[in-house]
Amino acid sequence: MLKPAALFTDGAVLCRNKEIRVFGETDQQIVAVILSDKNGATLAETISESRDGRFLASLAPQQAQAGCRLSIRAGNEQAEAANVAIGEVFLAGGQSNMELELRNADEGPEILKTYNDPLLRFYNVPKIAIAGPEQRKANDETRWHSIRPGEGGENSAVAYFFAAKLRERMPEIPVGIIGCYWGGTSVTCWMEEETLRTEAEGVRYLDEYAALSAGKTMESWLAEDKVFWDVLNQWNKAVADYQQAHPNAPWKEVEGVCGPAPWNPPPGPGSPFRPAGLAVTMVQEIMPATLSGILYYQGEQDAEATEQYDVLMKLLIRSWRELFRDSELPFLFVQLPMWLNWDAEDCRSWAKLRLAQARARDTTPNTGMICLLDQGEYGNIHPTAKRPVGERLAELAGAMMYGGGEVSPRALGKQAEGNTLTVLVSGPVYTRDGKPANLLEIAGEDRAYVPARAEIRKDRLVLQADGVDRPVYARYAWTDYSDRVNLTGINQLPLEPFDL
Repeated sequence: MLKPAALFTDGAVLCRNKEIRVFGETDQQIVAVILSDKNGATLAETISESRDGRFLASLAPQQAQAGCRLSIRAGNEQAEAANVAIGEVFLAGGQSNMELELRNADEGPEILKTYNDPLLRFYNVPKIAIAGPEQRKANDETRWHSIRPGEGGENSAVAYFFAAKLRERMPEIPVGIIGCYWGGTSVTCWMEEETLRTEAEGVRYLDEYAALSAGKTMESWLAEDKVFWDVLNQWNKAVADYQQAHPNAPWKEVEGVCGPAPWNPPPGPGSPFRPAGLAVTMVQEIMPATLSGILYYQGEQDAEATEQYDVLMKLLIRSWRELFRDSELPFLFVQLPMWLNWDAEDCRSWAKLRLAQARARDTTPNTGMICLLDQGEYGNIHPTAKRPVGERLAELAGAMMYGGGEVSPRALGKQAEGNTLTVLVSGPVYTRDGKPANLLEIAGEDRAYVPARAEIRKDRLVLQADGVDRPVYARYAWTDYSDRVNLTGINQLPLEPFDL
């Protein structure tokens, strides 16, 4: 029996300029792997010994190209993968805003009518939360595919806009996206239990979920889960029917007619939302693939659940780098945009999480973060404008990996002098609407913040406020949602929120 992982079937994209790892299952002791170019000439070959029914072979790094063939031989069996490309390979992970499909995004339906790029390919890990025959079968049958007219709408819109921009920048380089995401998941869903237990915050998540699931068998949970999805599917149908009949209805009106989303999935032993679950049923299916980098958009689920998101985020980065055997693997992630639910109190939970995301970036080498402070929608946690997200990630990749790209300006430090507090910024800023800067606050030693006036001096914000004679602290965009963001860099990207 020889069964390479489905990542290594027809149309596969392998990572350029790095060791290429090929893996799968076999009952033979020795496995030979050969990579050939479009003319049949051997590019690389290796022999590997299997262990416990699995094999892992490593091929020498290769330059970008297409039309290759991958041959895997074990005993009398041979597996062939044709139309193999070598280029950039990114893992796209996270929750629903990474998951949102191209066909449901702004511009998506029009793009899908004509877009045709055989060198931009996707591989989507099956979303199955319970290990077993169904999961095994789904993974065995998954294949790489490209977006061509009328096909590919199920792919991540964020990942598509990222990859399409990368293809524009480097048209000779194939790009592969491995989608590994699930809406509504915590960051803890994507780490194994052993990893989570290395941090107290990870243990807390595990223990709290265990208490919620106490006494539930797989059978009882499945029955409860079925009821939940029946109710949710009925609500989704009601929403879809209403939106079809009222295509321009604002979301508040839709919710007023259909009611709020009945989102309360039951905890249990098979839930995709359990800590450490999808790390086993999804991430393990693609490790240790060779990657160019990771794209990650997540945090909504954890905003009200933890004050230590940066600890968990750093743990995720470290653990994924270990799983994919690259201690410097570039990790590019999305800072949460603006959002507040209809008529909800602004508790600053998203504001706090944005700052935690920035702390994770600032304290972890070879990571980058895009700012979406000028994006997001009041009352809609799933905005369909995904082009800015994907293209800003592509610019970030350019800045980190490809010799240049535009990133948001950010605060670097502060300097107090008399009744002013000057914030130093990484680049010149201005207000896009020509009006005074919004959402800036300062405070004295008492941390009683008040709105501040700002004099903009290129890369400096000189802040003052009535009643604050000796300012010590400054913060920007301390809110879950605002439509008053107007500070931007000369590259048109928003200034990152800060708390100094």
